Amino acid sequence: MNDPLHASRRDFFKTAAAAAGMTLAGAAAASPRAAAAHQDHEPERPAEPSPFRDLRIAFIGVGGMGFSHVTQLADLGVQCPCFADVDTNMFGPAKERFQNAKEYQDYRVMLEKEHANIDGVIIATPDHHHYPATMLAMQRGKHVYTQKPLTHTPWEARQLAEAAQRFKVATQMGNQGHAGEGWRLVYEYYHGGHLGDVREVHTWTDRPIWPQGIPRSVDEDVPPRHLAWDLWLGPAPERPFRREAYHRFNWRGWWDFGAGALGDMACHTMDGLHWVLNPGHPTVIEPIAQGEMNGETFPKASMIRWEYPASDQRPAFVSYWYDGGLRPQVPEILEAGRKLPSTGNLFVGTKATLLVSGDYGESPRIIPESKAQEIGKPARLLERSPGHMEEWLLAIKGDQPLDFPKSNFAYAGPFSEKILLGNIALRVGRRLVWDGANMKFTNCPEANAFVTKEYRSGWRV
Repeated sequence: MNDPLHASRRDFFKTAAAAAGMTLAGAAAASPRAAAAHQDHEPERPAEPSPFRDLRIAFIGVGGMGFSHVTQLADLGVQCPCFADVDTNMFGPAKERFQNAKEYQDYRVMLEKEHANIDGVIIATPDHHHYPATMLAMQRGKHVYTQKPLTHTPWEARQLAEAAQRFKVATQMGNQGHAGEGWRLVYEYYHGGHLGDVREVHTWTDRPIWPQGIPRSVDEDVPPRHLAWDLWLGPAPERPFRREAYHRFNWRGWWDFGAGALGDMACHTMDGLHWVLNPGHPTVIEPIAQGEMNGETFPKASMIRWEYPASDQRPAFVSYWYDGGLRPQVPEILEAGRKLPSTGNLFVGTKATLLVSGDYGESPRIIPESKAQEIGKPARLLERSPGHMEEWLLAIKGDQPLDFPKSNFAYAGPFSEKILLGNIALRVGRRLVWDGANMKFTNCPEANAFVTKEYRSGWRV
């Protein structure tokens, strides 16, 4: 379950925590006061006990992004009674930080045996495991933090949103930028009236960085002893193990396991759109361009369009997604000499356009520059976050209400649902009309089969 991006994401965690005033291991040693005390051989003040030291958090998936979670939560001082990963080669870092934690390969067994010993669960698995792991934890009354995309299918996303309300637990999806400054500034530019009516939003990414547009190999390999391949498959259809094809990172490009570039990154990069504009159900989802489809992997490139109807607060607007090297063609919007970043957003309004660089809402900037100077920085309308993970931990402690995590499942469920509809449009290759209230496509019955999926025996929740 490894992820080569975990280092940069870990840096993001540390930056957010530091901005929130949360002490991470080693931060005290970097402070001017501590440096002076060291030089004068004065005793340093003892570290204050962690406010989260009584929380008992279990991990499902401890490699890749799970490793980042383990590191961050260890720095925040929580307890970890147990963790699970299908690959025992991933156990080492978690065991090093939580030496008394019990080890499991099957998270179903862990939740059955350890549920009385844990308060919350953090899930960082391939996408096809997100729903069963999360639902099983909530059914045990556990607070849950689940990585993006929240689920593998739109139906699963709606189920988790409803279940979180039913079980009354604190929830958070792992789209860390939601706690950052950037998306709050985007919110404040729009709700401060500086953009006017936003009629279109363009979002693009530098993904995929894994194989897509490839067929399944007819070859097979013997799974290594450290990997429980049948558990890795979990709810997905059975298939032979193939070295380097799926585990630990390339699973993202396969329909059975991942959600492609859209599922991987849109929960980050389209977050501002869904938070700021509160779009509700789309009425139309359409693939504008896409690479060759083979039924096994996502296309190498795609462009997708969503249509959102008017609401009491705003007019109708359209949203566009680009991946695989495709980019918006908007020369009339960009001033001379300005280029689009490798990943980002354009919010095109009737008064001004906002260019947002990066995946996490970094550096929102009014363009052209003359308009930016005229508008200046927007007035503050939102409270700032103590940190994405900290929001969830504070809600578990009872120091904040259950809905204090701002990417809780009431938000993240509908958000993920809308994103995953784009993958269905790619899969059937045609314009789809969506009845959100009844959760079905009205013009393409065959597309409804992809709203949900079949689960292997033993994995139905």
